[in-house]
Amino acid sequence: MDKKLVLMGAMLKCDQAIPTGPAKLSVLPVNKTQAENQAAATVDDYAPMVNIPTLGMCKTQSNPQVAAATSAAMGVLTPQPCIPVTTSAWSPGASKVTINGIKALTDDSKCSCTWGGSITIQDAGSTKEDICG
Repeated sequence: MDKKLVLMGAMLKCDQAIPTGPAKLSVLPVNKTQAENQAAATVDDYAPMVNIPTLGMCKTQSNPQVAAATSAAMGVLTPQPCIPVTTSAWSPGASKVTINGIKALTDDSKCSCTWGGSITIQDAGSTKEDICG
């Protein structure tokens, strides 16, 4: 499968969130590397609420806010606003391409949330195929 480089504004999705609007990756300009006129992402662009925004409404009871709201609703699942808790880098990233010594982020990478969600890239924001092989 051809991999795409992930760029600023890439669309994200969490398997434990009910989407409420677009969730776009934010890439800070610290690496000063661009592709297609957008900042290029690395596997280290995983900071919650800095790089990874709210992804909608969290529905996993591993999240203490969801568990408390569900308990208060007598067991009826009560999703709560997503506040991602990502503590480790995206994986796997590019096997051959680095940006300032850090693996470039590819559209097949995933990032895990402490509450059990798996965050994936739905649209890399890049139109070029196989640049991160």
